Amino acid sequence: MRAIRTASAALLATAAVALSAPAALAGDDPGADPGTGRNITSFGFSVTPRTVAPGGTVTLTSDGCEVSSVTVTSGIFDTVTLTEGRPGTATVDIDAKAGAEYEIAFDCKGERGTTTLTVDHGTAPPPAPVTPHPPQPPRPPHKGVKAGFGGSTGSDALGTAELAAGGVLIAAGAGTAVVLTRRRGRTGGRP
Repeated sequence: MRAIRTASAALLATAAVALSAPAALAGDDPGADPGTGRNITSFGFSVTPRTVAPGGTVTLTSDGCEVSSVTVTSGIFDTVTLTEGRPGTATVDIDAKAGAEYEIAFDCKGERGTTTLTVDHGTAPPPAPVTPHPPQPPRPPHKGVKAGFGGSTGSDALGTAELAAGGVLIAAGAGTAVVLTRRRGRTGGRP
């Protein structure tokens, strides 16, 4: 009986870690305001540069949204739709008030995150020349599973949610094995 209680406690502890992991990761959002926490979202977003002259261009990015498009709105540029995680650009209105801060809102399936953009004194920089991208060589096919010793780093690393889910599965498997072993011991080896 003690083994069942131990397995149950391990399963509950692992589930608690798994459920608390997304909230901890949301605090790492660069758009979050640590003083108020009002911008903690399940997706990431940014405006680059954070300061721009009237008539200047900003790059808008968003990642981690579960739907294919994110809508970006502000009072100083037209609405921009970011599709499938690709960045977009917006041109700040030429009559934007220099020295003012404007709110930029990112909407991911009804969840809203905001940041600010400061309009600088000065004139708009000339538009950057458009250079065509050279053709990209085809990507080689994925080569399968990587194995070996060492830590997990880079884009192939497992995140907290994946590790917690794995822990839950291991604990559930161990609990099932204990229950089946004890049941088999009571019945004399008969299933």
